[in-house]
Amino acid sequence: MLLFIVAFKRPNKIYDENSLYDYAVGALGRRMRTVAELKRLMRQRVPNDEMGTLLVEMVILRLKEQKYLNDSNYATAYSSFRRDNEKFGRRRVITDLKVKGVHADVIEKVVDEAYAAVNEEELARAFLKRKRLKKPQNDKESARIFRGLMRAGFSVGIAIQVLKHWDVDDEVLTALQEEAEET
Repeated sequence: MLLFIVAFKRPNKIYDENSLYDYAVGALGRRMRTVAELKRLMRQRVPNDEMGTLLVEMVILRLKEQKYLNDSNYATAYSSFRRDNEKFGRRRVITDLKVKGVHADVIEKVVDEAYAAVNEEELARAFLKRKRLKKPQNDKESARIFRGLMRAGFSVGIAIQVLKHWDVDDEVLTALQEEAEET
């Protein structure tokens, strides 16, 4: 006799709008989500046909009417959180919002507003302080800090300025800049 142990119970299919709405409100209660993320969650709970798609769209419309779901508000809160708490640069925030399914026009507007009064070099220094990264002692550490700043969403120019402030050798900076342009 074989027993199959499933780590997670498979979601039950939901066939009515009210049950799907309750599920969506619960999901939004746990954390903020974009329209695309919520649709992805709800599609797992409905049949894979026209009726399921219609149910998802009806619930999304209902949530938007009641102002539970708004990608602009989500993007505003998300970008200010990433800027203020995690000290990420604008490119990282833009990439993350694209992955979450926010429309490009909304991203552009919200991120421009969020980073309008921000000095990116100071933000990069705050990021390095938050990560407890000190002045590099050799070329390898300089490269690690440079790549960390790039992953955090800062431009090549900002990363170079920060490293120049730490008196990193010009040859190393040129090599790092060429490496960044290749990728």
